[in-house]
Amino acid sequence: MCTTCGCGENDVRVDDHVHEHAHDHHHVHAHAPGMAAARTVAIEEDILAKNDAYAMANRNRFASQGVFAVNLVSSPGSGKTTLLVKTIEALAGRLPLAVIEGDQQTALDAERIRATGVRAVQINTGKGCHLDAHMVGHALERLAPVAGSALMIENVGNLVCPASFDLGEAHKAVVLSVTEGEDKPLKYPDMFRRASLMLLNKIDLLPHLDFDVGRCIEYARRINPSIAIMKVSARTGEGLDAWCAWLERGVQDAKASAAEVVRRPASESYIHTYRPLKGSPA
Repeated sequence: MCTTCGCGENDVRVDDHVHEHAHDHHHVHAHAPGMAAARTVAIEEDILAKNDAYAMANRNRFASQGVFAVNLVSSPGSGKTTLLVKTIEALAGRLPLAVIEGDQQTALDAERIRATGVRAVQINTGKGCHLDAHMVGHALERLAPVAGSALMIENVGNLVCPASFDLGEAHKAVVLSVTEGEDKPLKYPDMFRRASLMLLNKIDLLPHLDFDVGRCIEYARRINPSIAIMKVSARTGEGLDAWCAWLERGVQDAKASAAEVVRRPASESYIHTYRPLKGSPA
């Protein structure tokens, strides 16, 4: 288990239903006492391989239903929940949406989402520092997003561990606020390397800050030359039209792809790839 972040504690909750973390998800890093480097790498590879299997099951489900899944990642305080609320309001009547919220504790963000009329499921990870594909798979069983919708997965605030865990999403979208400093892409390169889109948020605050937008964009593209970048403000609405159009195109593409998916026999369906979490009904 990671001695820093505490991943692997058996206190994951999906909408207040406690589950023991039964999928052998433990970060074990080279700094773990008494752990040889070769064994550490082998254990980490095993963890990620198991996660990738669950992620593929999620991805197959999304593909068959034409669901466009976006993994929203950021550090705490970037404003991604407020941005998500404003996005939902802007897309009202235009696009069906559902949300999975990830936090260590509380259902505050899920309650904010539900207040908009959109369905949301809260995952509390306890001491865990990120969502994984197994948690998301069980949240999907509760949420059941409709075909042809956008699924927004708001990850735990953390620019490190969520980069390594595929949830089955179509894209990672990293939210970086201008209050955080333009050097974040260089400090957390794995996250920006794996993201398809960077949303530079809170740009209404630029007149009050020493934040170099051009330098931030240059740093992000130094790490990931293909990353798309949008400047947005949840407060003023600037940039929301482009962001919402990006989501709408994603849903249209997902629906078109779903029409081409050949459904597998029931015996091979994604639903059989999930083993229950302890404490969950089989």
